[in-house]
Amino acid sequence: MKQISLHQTHINLGAKMVPFAGYMMPVQYAGVNIEHQVVREGVGVFDVSHMGEFLIEGPKALELIQQLCSNDASKLEIGMAQYSCMPNDSNGIIDDLIVYRIKEQTYLLVVNASNIEKDWNWISDHNTLGAEMRNLSDDYSLLAIQGPKAVEAMSSLSSVDLSGIKYYNFVVGDFAGIEHVIISATGYTGSGGFEIYCKNSEVKQVWDAVFDAGASYGIAPIGLAARDTLRLEMGYCLYGNDLNDTTSPIEAGLGWITKFNKTFTNSDALLVEKTKGPKRKLVAFELEERGIPRHDYPVVNAEGKEIGIVTSGTMSPSMNKGIGLGYVLAEESLLDSTIFVQIRKNQIPAKIVKLPFYKNKLNS
Repeated sequence: MKQISLHQTHINLGAKMVPFAGYMMPVQYAGVNIEHQVVREGVGVFDVSHMGEFLIEGPKALELIQQLCSNDASKLEIGMAQYSCMPNDSNGIIDDLIVYRIKEQTYLLVVNASNIEKDWNWISDHNTLGAEMRNLSDDYSLLAIQGPKAVEAMSSLSSVDLSGIKYYNFVVGDFAGIEHVIISATGYTGSGGFEIYCKNSEVKQVWDAVFDAGASYGIAPIGLAARDTLRLEMGYCLYGNDLNDTTSPIEAGLGWITKFNKTFTNSDALLVEKTKGPKRKLVAFELEERGIPRHDYPVVNAEGKEIGIVTSGTMSPSMNKGIGLGYVLAEESLLDSTIFVQIRKNQIPAKIVKLPFYKNKLNS
């Protein structure tokens, strides 16, 4: 089991550490609901240094990314980032990821921790173009500073105008006394803020400076459990739950990152699926009675026939109701229709709703 660079720091802060994606990671500190509200109302810090980072460089870098990823990376200018996925050959997804254009011929791929080895092998096996590749995953740390007060709280730590970094854009600049860190507005909470990529040898200095700067703003460390409730309130997919090797980007509602103006892995089959319509769809639902939907709970219709399965679910800390994502048959996926989640012996009615679950001034 690997340890992130700030492993002991989290233990000293009283974190509950659990195995996750091959790493010991902080799952919670003060408690999930408390940490959740810190991010929704103030500013919190996640250590997500378990994520993977691949550098793809050279004159063939973009061509390789275009062949392997569903989104159109040719649209990226230097300083821009893009959400994408890597389809496999059988209508599934190898991984979802973020592509950063660092320089003219240099791209950074940020992948899920559980898929680092799988992704690296997939890209390497398909790199017949000779693009230069470097796996930086063990050398870099990643802190997500999230919440509506994040920019104000951290503004003293950088000469960069943090408020000027647009969503899914980034700057390579100084932060917390360290030069050449990536400051990226690509958080996964829906409450604003940014992420800091730095070397492992630098992350303790960054962490300490961040907490000093944020002290008067009530800054707090946030664990992976609250990260999950925060992303689910926004309806963001989680690989291993809502996406996997058997879910297609079309049925997962990721048609917006699946661009058919180019050829990529399995693009012909995915275009057919988009044209005909998928047999099942990922939907968002809110329970209409008390209950908590959980991963793998069955979903049934009014006649009690099984029509799908829950992929992510929780009791929303912001809304105080059960919310979830799940795949259901396409004909049962209409907005505002009623489905039923099988929770033990009970079939709890749920309404299919439009995302995000949680509305704030950033998304309303």
